[in-house]
Amino acid sequence: MSDARSHVRLPTERPLRVRKVHSLRTFLWLARGWSDFMDAPLVGLLHGIAMGAFGGLIMFLAWDRFWVLAGALSAFLMVAPILSTGLYAVSRALLRGEDAGLATVWQVWASLDGRLVRFGVLLTALGTGWVVSSAALITLGVKPPVTTPNDFLMRVVLAPDGGLFEIWLIVGGLMAAPVFASSVVAIPLLLDRRVSVQKAVLTSWKAVMANPICLSLWAAIVMSLSLLGLGTLMFGLILVMPILGHATWHAYRDLVVRDPGEAD
Repeated sequence: MSDARSHVRLPTERPLRVRKVHSLRTFLWLARGWSDFMDAPLVGLLHGIAMGAFGGLIMFLAWDRFWVLAGALSAFLMVAPILSTGLYAVSRALLRGEDAGLATVWQVWASLDGRLVRFGVLLTALGTGWVVSSAALITLGVKPPVTTPNDFLMRVVLAPDGGLFEIWLIVGGLMAAPVFASSVVAIPLLLDRRVSVQKAVLTSWKAVMANPICLSLWAAIVMSLSLLGLGTLMFGLILVMPILGHATWHAYRDLVVRDPGEAD
């Protein structure tokens, strides 16, 4: 009996099938994101205002402690995908020809889907880890402490001896890259299908490995537009975040294959 049990293997999660797409599809995702935003502008604007207000609150609380602010704002971008769950639901409803409004968003959040909650907690933990790492790098590497954006620019970014800013970027990239790879299609997938968090993450990684150039371009577009939003004192986020949220849904639909007969 014990020998038989020793040969029993537990089932392992396997990623869903993904497809390779042309790199220029990224701009089609943006165009479709804009179209969804125009079809449900109230939902998009409310999401954008909420995210902009949250970013503004971070900036207000940490403005004179820029050693925290630099990491906090970038960590905010790391958790933004889970905050866009309602936008994915609206894009799905629009695709199905259903009513897409605040009720659609409320239905998603009220469900308290444990998988989405767990993924959100994971992203929050990773974002917090980056805030702590960023603060440690800046406080330990620069004396006296960096307290203002001008301090960060002059004594970190434009420091004559250099090095610290490059290290800060490298550490941030090493933390952000796996987060992006794990979440680029995972959250829309969790919303759309009854799969485990593990399968969603594995599928997201598989999509990245199948489309390295396309999704590297997509990451650059997301980062550039997000920085544009941050650089306008958060006002740009009011438009940037809903468009990127809707576009992410269309990226997922392009990249993850649906089995024949599977409902939209």
